Amino acid sequence: FGSSHFGIRILILLPCGRSVSCSISMVNIPKTRNTYCRKCKKHTPHKVSQYKTGKKTGKAQGDRRYEKKQKGFGGQTKPVFHKKAKTTKKIVLKLECSKCKAKRMKPIKRTKHFELGTDSKKGKSEYGGK
Repeated sequence: FGSSHFGIRILILLPCGRSVSCSISMVNIPKTRNTYCRKCKKHTPHKVSQYKTGKKTGKAQGDRRYEKKQKGFGGQTKPVFHKKAKTTKKIVLKLECSKCKAKRMKPIKRTKHFELGTDSKKGKSEYGGK
């Protein structure tokens, strides 16, 4: 898969009595990956970056309907969501073919610590180092 993974497994006991097992790990992905391109129909080097959602314009149908409903007197008209369950988001990689510039998304696992092509040993003193 091309990612280094150092993991500590933790068992969390929830107030409802259930237990959840999760791993705290650091995911390090290289900046280039040789993988299949659907447009070229063969394996080519791809540039890897992290996908970020774009800025909301507020012009989507749901946003316009919500603003219209909120207008005037009457306070909050729709429920506001508070019960957030997840503490992490799934990391999505954006792969760009270096030959034809075709882009595709590849979701990977959930993690709190994510690095893209950095040296994980940076800052740590090694044996024989200064």
